[in-house]
Amino acid sequence: MDFANTPSFFRSGPPPAARLAMSVLASLALLIGDSRYALMEQTREGLSLALYPVQRAVNLPAQAMRHVGDYLTSQTELKQENTELRARQLQMSAQLSRLQSLERELNELRQLNAIHAQRDDAAQIAETLYTGRDPFSYKIIIDKGADAKLLPGQPVVDARGLLGQVTRVQPLTAEVTLIIDKNQMVPVMLERTSERAILYGYGGGVELRYLPQNSDVKEGDKVVTSGLDGVYPEGIPVATVTRVEHNTGATFARIAALPLAGVQQTRYVLALQAKQTPARPAEPPPLPDKKTKGGKKTADEE
Repeated sequence: MDFANTPSFFRSGPPPAARLAMSVLASLALLIGDSRYALMEQTREGLSLALYPVQRAVNLPAQAMRHVGDYLTSQTELKQENTELRARQLQMSAQLSRLQSLERELNELRQLNAIHAQRDDAAQIAETLYTGRDPFSYKIIIDKGADAKLLPGQPVVDARGLLGQVTRVQPLTAEVTLIIDKNQMVPVMLERTSERAILYGYGGGVELRYLPQNSDVKEGDKVVTSGLDGVYPEGIPVATVTRVEHNTGATFARIAALPLAGVQQTRYVLALQAKQTPARPAEPPPLPDKKTKGGKKTADEE
């Protein structure tokens, strides 16, 4: 060891053993004083405050990595939860649609059963299978036919009103022509005034014809069957007046109406028995001419 460059303080100071003993004693004194009287508490607080930025700087990379990992984990979990929630929402929407459809069908069946219970005839509840093949005609096919003793001409209603008329009967099915078909007409009357008219289909809608210009008809009037044709029973709801046009010079008013029955969305229908009316009485024979006797000409006329 080069003692030439050693400071004079260490060269002339106490021996190493004395220095060691002094250091041990000072350490013991500090330990006892700190444990008994908390002499170093403020010093530790000051050092901790001074070294806090360094501690934060040292821990910053680890904290940043932990935050990034938590963020990525949260994003993955959120995406998975969103996917599960979307799938569950679609399932719930499908179930809700099915429940609403079943509830609507149940209400239709209840209303049809109520109508069936009010009638004394052998009405038949049927289900719509499909629509007709001709796109220019408005017809539906129901699941009752000759096996249920259906006959052509029977009126068909749903829970809201008149739907149409049976026009063709097969062994297991029947064809129903809707009132909106262009070849269909129904004798009706206004429920408010009892004025009679004829309701015609024009291919997608209905209108009232043969009501004079001065007839008391208003928008919102309810139209029911009149029962004068011997086919449709009296009082079945048919349509509601939506527009009334009085054209100058025309003999009859032009009246548009909206069908009450679900002509395009009804699933369950009720086939009623046609109204039974007595046969028309025979016409009386023509009276003989006053100038004849027993149907022969007199001699004067010859």
